[in-house]
Amino acid sequence: MDLLTELGKTFIIGVVEGLTEWLPISSTGHMILVDEFIQLDVSKSFLDMFLVVIQLGAILAVVVLNFERLNPFSEWKNAREKKETFSLWWKVLIACIPAAIIGLKYNDYMEEHFMTARVVAAMLIIYGIIFILVERYNRNRRPRIDRIEELDFVTAFIIGIFQVLSLIPGTSRSGATILGGIIFGTSRTVAAEFTFFLAIPVMLGASGLKLLKFGWDFSLEELAILIVGMVTAFIVSILSIRFLMHYIKRNDFTAFGVYRIILGIIVLMYLLGIGDPIQ
Repeated sequence: MDLLTELGKTFIIGVVEGLTEWLPISSTGHMILVDEFIQLDVSKSFLDMFLVVIQLGAILAVVVLNFERLNPFSEWKNAREKKETFSLWWKVLIACIPAAIIGLKYNDYMEEHFMTARVVAAMLIIYGIIFILVERYNRNRRPRIDRIEELDFVTAFIIGIFQVLSLIPGTSRSGATILGGIIFGTSRTVAAEFTFFLAIPVMLGASGLKLLKFGWDFSLEELAILIVGMVTAFIVSILSIRFLMHYIKRNDFTAFGVYRIILGIIVLMYLLGIGDPIQ
């Protein structure tokens, strides 16, 4: 293994992860394209673990950017603000219940039977169309929830149900939960923020399970690859999150819908062009 070459590949993968994890454009769809051109010289078991655990860097970006908002013990908060923060965490945990129940039972089955280029491309296109239709429907509606503190437990749970849709590769976890939030009355900002916070326990759980399954017997090269991937994903995630929050203050998600449709078509055309049976 040429470690410098592998670390260069890892850096690119980390950039793709950091960009696509938070934007509603499907990190899986992009990883499929990246894998066509950049393949790490590692075992399949390590790669399966790496592509999930690299998300810990993305999670850390959310925590760093929102540490005060997420910290219920902050000395800078008054009693009401601390209570609101505890309430937010309860809403996050409640929203995790559908994914925890259904995801743990069916995640391996979905990866085994639906992790195909055809499915990913179809989901990119289908949810791209849904984003465009939802934004058109939402154009003349006023959101009933403009601040994340106003988010009620029922709506939080419904958003959690939408998160289950992301078990199908190519859907996009952030895309599914953002759509759920918008459809059920949150502003785009609230939908995006709650999506970020919801990712913390979900990704921690998924990463923990992958690490337990793989074990802790890393070679020095594997450890270096994992660290570079996580650090890169962390830095790029900070930029990606800041960009998205700034963008949606002035724009809707239509452009992301168009992008998804174009990417889905490109995936299909590319695989057909190289003679891939698109299984």
